[in-house]
Amino acid sequence: MKEKPMENQEYLLNDKEMRRFIIDGYIKIQTDFPTNFHHTIFQQVEDMFENQGNLGNNLLPLIPEIQQVFSHPAVHGALTSALGENYIMHSHRYCHFNPLGSAGQNFHKDSYEGDEQIRRHRCRWMMGFYYPQDTTEDMGPTAILPGTQYYETHESAHTQPELALCGEAGTVTLVHYDLWHRAMPNQSDKKRHMLKFLFTRLDEPQAPSWNSTDSTWGSPDREASSGEHEVMWRSLWNWFYGKRNGATEDTALAGKDLPALIAALGDKDEMVRLNAAYELGTIGALAVPALIEIWRGASEDTGSPGSETENFQHATFALSAIGEPAVPALIEALRSDNESIRASAAYALGDIGSAAQEAVPSLTQALQDESAWVKRHAAEALGLIGQPVQNTVPALIALLRDEHYWIRDNAARALARLGPAAEAAIPTLTDTLNDENRYVRFHAMFALKQIGTTEATSVLFDHFLTSRWCPLTTTHSAF
Repeated sequence: MKEKPMENQEYLLNDKEMRRFIIDGYIKIQTDFPTNFHHTIFQQVEDMFENQGNLGNNLLPLIPEIQQVFSHPAVHGALTSALGENYIMHSHRYCHFNPLGSAGQNFHKDSYEGDEQIRRHRCRWMMGFYYPQDTTEDMGPTAILPGTQYYETHESAHTQPELALCGEAGTVTLVHYDLWHRAMPNQSDKKRHMLKFLFTRLDEPQAPSWNSTDSTWGSPDREASSGEHEVMWRSLWNWFYGKRNGATEDTALAGKDLPALIAALGDKDEMVRLNAAYELGTIGALAVPALIEIWRGASEDTGSPGSETENFQHATFALSAIGEPAVPALIEALRSDNESIRASAAYALGDIGSAAQEAVPSLTQALQDESAWVKRHAAEALGLIGQPVQNTVPALIALLRDEHYWIRDNAARALARLGPAAEAAIPTLTDTLNDENRYVRFHAMFALKQIGTTEATSVLFDHFLTSRWCPLTTTHSAF
């Protein structure tokens, strides 16, 4: 993994741009490389398809010039602003080829590479879309539905207008990972290539990572729409700002009608449910018992985690938005007899982050839960909270041998977040470099990098020297 360039404050987002990203879920950037730079990349992509097919994750070692695009100060500055200074480039990347005459795609959210489908409002994953050629609307560019990263249903997503991400060669659009998007039909006589890369947050926000001069939330100028979510946007702004609970501190909102908001969590309109969840988040500790009761009442109607009712899911969002005042009740919920409640409690504690440090011993114990979903959420939560106790690292090490690849992946990611504190994991991480799943391997490598001892570094070098893929070796040039 290549080092990111030195920070250049000039290219960080400002408050208005960051507010727009929170609302709309995308940042569009034009790099200033000469046209022939992008043409060279485009031609190498064409040669790849002609001679080898789509090499997917080997796209970057085959065409290393692409790294310059994502290291461009404007791109790096935007990624830093949204994901923090220590963001990382994920090992998944792909060239999305839209051929002549294609019918395009339906709008969708992407699944998570190396993991199960876990949606979070707080931005910890992003995608980067790069065009190596001029791309007009008739060529079938990627289209997005701005602001839909917080919606789960097609009905809510399609209340927002479609936006075609056209642009000159060198255009990069960074999007919240959960934003609804699609490939448009290619009605032109030209091929369209879009190179997709993924990026993830390593550290939870402690302070703004953009050029900020005003800590208060205020919506930028924006046309009114049916999807206004001021309380949610303010909550997310405060999380990005590193405020401890990630929720508004406006105590005037605490006089809201609690029974009415609890009832609204079951509304048939997803937008109403979403607004109610975040308004409940502003009430704080007073709302926690009623939200836990929703879990208990709804648990009889749910199957395995992931099949929860709508009010169950939005109660979880509310508890996460409440933050630290919800932690004691969530720790208690980890001891529930119901799998969905235990899993959702671990999910919410992870989303709360460092303010949930009190839960680390209970989450460490939850790594031995009989439920795969509880283990998955607990592993991620321990990485997000980042403060291990005595048994945390050994329990995460044990999960590196779990039968589910997505649990192994989360365990490796958690160990990477713990860094030097995970030194005891080096022998097992070394074995995990040969895991059957490519993304578990990547996160094992990254965990060794983050541990950073002489032993860990030596393991990495030995691994790279034997597993290096040579982009110059082909059937036409074997040696």
